[in-house]
Amino acid sequence: MLTSGAHALTMPEALSISAGDNDERIAALQALTPRNDPALPALIEALLADQVKVAGETVLIYDGETARHAITGEVMPLPEAAEDVVNNSRMSGELEAVLALPKLLSDDADERESAIDAVAEAPDESKLPAVEQALAQETVPALRKQLETVQAKILLRAKDPARRIEAASLLAGKGSPEVRALLMERMQPEEETDPAVMAALEDSLKQVNRTLAWGEHAGVIFTGISLGSILLLAALGLAITYGLMGVINMAHGELIMIGAYATFVVQNLFRQYLPGAFDYYIWLAVPASFMAAAIVGAILERSVFRFLYGRPLETLLASWGISLILMQLVRTIFGAQNVQVENPSWLSGGMDVLSNLTLPYNRLAIIAFAVLVLVGVSLLIARTRLGLFVRGVTQNRAMASCMGVNTARIDTLAFSLGAGIAGLAGCALSQVGNVGPDLGQAYIVDSFMVVVTGGVGQLAGTVYAALGLGMINKFLEGWSGAVLAKIMVLIMVVIFIQKRPQGLFAFKGREA
Repeated sequence: MLTSGAHALTMPEALSISAGDNDERIAALQALTPRNDPALPALIEALLADQVKVAGETVLIYDGETARHAITGEVMPLPEAAEDVVNNSRMSGELEAVLALPKLLSDDADERESAIDAVAEAPDESKLPAVEQALAQETVPALRKQLETVQAKILLRAKDPARRIEAASLLAGKGSPEVRALLMERMQPEEETDPAVMAALEDSLKQVNRTLAWGEHAGVIFTGISLGSILLLAALGLAITYGLMGVINMAHGELIMIGAYATFVVQNLFRQYLPGAFDYYIWLAVPASFMAAAIVGAILERSVFRFLYGRPLETLLASWGISLILMQLVRTIFGAQNVQVENPSWLSGGMDVLSNLTLPYNRLAIIAFAVLVLVGVSLLIARTRLGLFVRGVTQNRAMASCMGVNTARIDTLAFSLGAGIAGLAGCALSQVGNVGPDLGQAYIVDSFMVVVTGGVGQLAGTVYAALGLGMINKFLEGWSGAVLAKIMVLIMVVIFIQKRPQGLFAFKGREA
């Protein structure tokens, strides 16, 4: 125990925590907890191990056929009439909590965390000195936070109403989900009957809710930006193939899926041949996913889409058939079940911003990745020779051809670029969910909505539309649920397109 005392454990005291009603046993245990008695931990360990029997007024600790006196340790025969001591889960929790108190000061942080969890299961005033002593010495922020919660639990159960009111006032300044749950639990009629304490608890709960509301609103904004970045990655490739080239590619989602499976393959290769460098597999997975999707895109453009330019209905039907073929091909190679892509260790976990707001590293990485891809695509289209040719062929194919541009080659390169960007989207998506043959189907409609809403052929419009639809979708989800939010977003896009067919941004000049 953490505090010292002059009394030694007596047989009546050992009997009081070993026999009788559970409430009486727990009360006796709590009365003994603050005392520093070396015999108490041994008795508690024996109780938890179901190695205690009671014979009349004597408590015995036994091991097989050997028994010893619980106080003196004297070895003695085990009486046949001795009765087993049975502990229910509540009593076991109390025993474990008392046994864990000395471990609150352990040098091992894991052991301290386990001890805090045990004490939290049975908070009462007898443990408060030990908790406060541990709190004064604790240096790990996360463990301090847990200890403060345990301390609050104990104070809210104090016998003195004034102390409970004081605890409620202290908790008002700690805006965390744990504190809110604690206050709500304490506000149950069977838990708190004092009107003054109940009023203090209600005031504290209101303050805690106001504090948590900031984190909840910030969380919705972050998830909206995160969804917007994913939509942006999924739609950027489509903005090139559909927006610039005019190809209605219903197989765009399957190009995303190919990028995700390429990441899965690279992950497995690293796991098998370079396990020590597993955390770096993502750096190779990014170009691999781009190249895999780009090569498939080049093959499709050369073999199918080249012969369908200017025929949108045939293109739509052909690409839909290609999407089915690609899904079945992946099922044949990898199986119909989803496969799991594991995050590198440095993408696991998150950044604690507020008590109820943690920003996952993998989501933050995807947002940064989407920005990098957007900047790269913008520079490639605006500043490179390939981008110049793509814009020239898009705006006037005949004139570009007359100027010596190999339009067929540019078509292939542009389509491959769009497909490769879709592969990058698949690589990013593999970091936030399972990968399966149907992965791309979940994003094809959203991708088209983003491109059409932003303005066909407009990268800036694609960015605004992706972020806007992501934010609107997440706000509506909190109000109406995911399915209704999806339907409402779709209706909003349809109405928007009716009012503004050219999208958010339109080509300036004669094309507008």
